[in-house]
Amino acid sequence: MAASMSGQVLRNLSVRSSLLSGKQGVQVTSRRWLNLQEYQSKKLMADHGVTVQRFFVADTASDAFEAAKKLKAREIVLKAQILAGGRGKGVFDSGLKGGVHLTTDPNKVGTLAKQMIGYKLTTKQTSKDGVKVNKVMVAEALDISRETYLAILMDRACNGPVLVGSPQGGVDIEEVAEKTPELIFKEEIDIFDGIKDSQALRMADNLGFKGPLQNQAADQIKRLYDLFLKVDATQVEVNPFGETPQGQVVCFDAKINFDDNAEFRQKAIFAMDDTSETDPIESEAASYDLKYIGMDGNIACFVNGAGLAMATCDIIDLHGGKPANFLDLGGGVKEAQVYQAFKLLTADPKVEAILVNIFGGIVNCAIVANGITKACRELGLKVPLVVRLEGTNVHEAKKILSESGLPITAANDLEDAARKAVASVAKK
Repeated sequence: MAASMSGQVLRNLSVRSSLLSGKQGVQVTSRRWLNLQEYQSKKLMADHGVTVQRFFVADTASDAFEAAKKLKAREIVLKAQILAGGRGKGVFDSGLKGGVHLTTDPNKVGTLAKQMIGYKLTTKQTSKDGVKVNKVMVAEALDISRETYLAILMDRACNGPVLVGSPQGGVDIEEVAEKTPELIFKEEIDIFDGIKDSQALRMADNLGFKGPLQNQAADQIKRLYDLFLKVDATQVEVNPFGETPQGQVVCFDAKINFDDNAEFRQKAIFAMDDTSETDPIESEAASYDLKYIGMDGNIACFVNGAGLAMATCDIIDLHGGKPANFLDLGGGVKEAQVYQAFKLLTADPKVEAILVNIFGGIVNCAIVANGITKACRELGLKVPLVVRLEGTNVHEAKKILSESGLPITAANDLEDAARKAVASVAKK
């Protein structure tokens, strides 16, 4: 694959290092559609008995000031709530530098919040236009005497949850795994028996917690596992999982990934999904059970499966083209979804051609073909369309397309499809 395109797609998918194997590399998982702000994740943790900083959430400067007074803390940390990282080094269009500020003065909290709320914050992980800040978190600032790393995640190789930890926290854990793999510790948890006291204590010891702190850390680990199960998480990552000079074990930050298939029993959590920062096309696609990821090119990629999407993007790039996006149909596709997919793709002004690349296993190619012809007729498709179909009912599907009388260019394989799609744009 072309490294440049693989990198672009991977950055838009959910990616984590292969810590479990002790090797470098990435594991691509399904994109997590549920997005929670930091304060939402911390409230979930607090609700499950996990120790986090005391905090309030405010959507006005006056509320932020009142929250700071209520905390009665020696020092306060004010954090802009957006879904992107790098907030501390971000810049607001109000002129304020930094989306994270420490202060001992409640009055200053109100002044800072006034320059945050309602303004756009630009960080290394946002677009150049930045993201509007609607809320701030006003929290008690705690000193950290030592930082460790802790995660609980589902691992197929172990057929269940695995506890992963390192005494080297507060840093890039992938770098720790690469340079000092002996500092990565794992505990496989039996999904039926649950986490054992001995496992929690052993992990606490491996993380360097001593004396009374060891029991406290073990208790927090068990509570995090309880949270992991009860919210149907696929991953709970705490970095740093730290201790304070006062002898308290605290989860200072957390990332929680959820199993999208559990939405039916986690309605309250999924109702918290923050879509304010999501591309409107992504949100609309999700409403039809479609997965959409936008890019910067002009050839739309209509596929089924993230792996096939990456291969399609890479081969377009290889032949001199640039993907505008990819839209993933998934498995249980219906004709109506295909129609909506085309509607979304053609609404993007960047799209100058569409490449359909379907490998039908559980996907019925004939259903896709019927959806394509219906969409072409009803939407009055005005851009070149190249279609490559393979798999279940492919002969019937090809017949539907060839007898449609529509200007659809058939392709024999993926390379042929990419070449034709790129050529169709070049002719313009």
